[in-house]
Amino acid sequence: MFLWLACFVFVLWTAFFWLSRRRMYRLASAIQGSDEELPMIGVAHTMAGSTEDIMTTMQKFSYLAMKNDGIMRAWLGHILYFVVVDPLDLKIVLKTCLEKDDLHRFIRKIIGYGGIFAPVAIWRKRRKILIPAFSPKIVENFVKIFSEQSEKLVAQLKEVEGCGQVSVWRFLSTYTLDSVCETAMGIKINAQENPNAPFLRSMQSVLNLATERIFHLWLQPDWLYKFFPQYSKHKKSLKVMHDFTDEVIHNKREELKKKRRDQPEMVRDFDLGNYKGQTFLDLLINLSGGEKGYSDKELREEVLTLTIAGTDTSAVTVGYTLKLLAKYPKVQDRVFQELQEVFGDSDRPLVKEDLIHLKYLERVVKESLRLFPPGPFIVRKVLKDLALPSGRVLPAGSGIVVSIWGVHRDPKYWGPDAECFDPDRFLPERFNLQHACSYMPFSNGPRNCVGYQYAMMSVKTALSAIVRRYKIVGDEESGPVPFIKTKLDVVMKAVDDYEIGLEKRTPT
Repeated sequence: MFLWLACFVFVLWTAFFWLSRRRMYRLASAIQGSDEELPMIGVAHTMAGSTEDIMTTMQKFSYLAMKNDGIMRAWLGHILYFVVVDPLDLKIVLKTCLEKDDLHRFIRKIIGYGGIFAPVAIWRKRRKILIPAFSPKIVENFVKIFSEQSEKLVAQLKEVEGCGQVSVWRFLSTYTLDSVCETAMGIKINAQENPNAPFLRSMQSVLNLATERIFHLWLQPDWLYKFFPQYSKHKKSLKVMHDFTDEVIHNKREELKKKRRDQPEMVRDFDLGNYKGQTFLDLLINLSGGEKGYSDKELREEVLTLTIAGTDTSAVTVGYTLKLLAKYPKVQDRVFQELQEVFGDSDRPLVKEDLIHLKYLERVVKESLRLFPPGPFIVRKVLKDLALPSGRVLPAGSGIVVSIWGVHRDPKYWGPDAECFDPDRFLPERFNLQHACSYMPFSNGPRNCVGYQYAMMSVKTALSAIVRRYKIVGDEESGPVPFIKTKLDVVMKAVDDYEIGLEKRTPT
């Protein structure tokens, strides 16, 4: 009797569930899906492999969207997603669909409601504080830190000089972590000298675990996750990160209290001109209202967001650019020639005034970001039916995967050489986008990344230091289309962890 009752309830619930979503099913059926889509599970089985397999699948879906007028359907179990590459559609999506998809909850378990992944109600308030903190006049004062850390990076790379093809990921990630920690929190953790620093290892661990949960359905329920060995690793690593950040915030609060006691009343008020030389943590405390502003938890969320976002995105950008310079020696020669024109044979560190003269290097970085964007996909919620300029209607309750990787390679907007590596496509006379969303390595719309200039300064400073001292060598590409195996670990990384060779340059 009980079994029959259970079956009846299940059938009744299934019928109700289907009826309540019939509009979703109807609208979804009007858009082409993958040939690999199966009943009940959709494309979930295509996401069961390694992070490299997952990236390959997402690339395949992006190409399918290109062929299908900019969009394709993908059911992940009972959850409906659309992969979109059409820039006109994406402009509307990024302008109106501001809520992050529920998949981001696994990142939120690490950083809480930091600006990037916060719900809209929280994000709006925090962005108002972040924007002035990332003003160009403030960010340019961090170039000195980037320059000092890049000189350390070059010194550390001597360890692998002349050793053939070796991974340089640990050197790049520790450079960016040291730079971010000093600019964001005002502390030197010296990760470059100690690549096994607990904070770095813990950060890399939780990001890998978060990626695993996003794409593996059986790891998503919280109650079930506790039975997997990953849970204890996640908990332990998260505690290391939170304890470290909380201590930094506590010390900074005490430091600011002491400064206020020591300063005369007339200089206690701040404007943006007074913030030069201060860290992002200083700025967040002051701009949010001092002791009456952000709580310690809110500060931790924002600092962790800046640290995680700034570390891996900048490191992978440097890594991909180095790989491309190894594959295309003529491009590298032009970069080196430009550096010679700015620095000559001197060994002086870079200063902020040098950056404006590195125009070709900037074009190389922009082309690297086009072909290998650190954040290849953004996922947004559809809260109410969304009519797109292309004529399709996306149903409420679905999710939109904004394929930055795909839109950057769409020949419809980039021409038949869309897959080719050509830095000169960013020459002022050639770079004329029909649509703003055709190129958006740091997203677009109201929730775009506020740290674009910060990242570009850090990347250009590191690359200039490396290319001035070392010739980057590797397997030259036989054609204009570069091939680098990639994987999806929250950001898109090279499978080989950026294997290149370094040969010391000799003065001419």
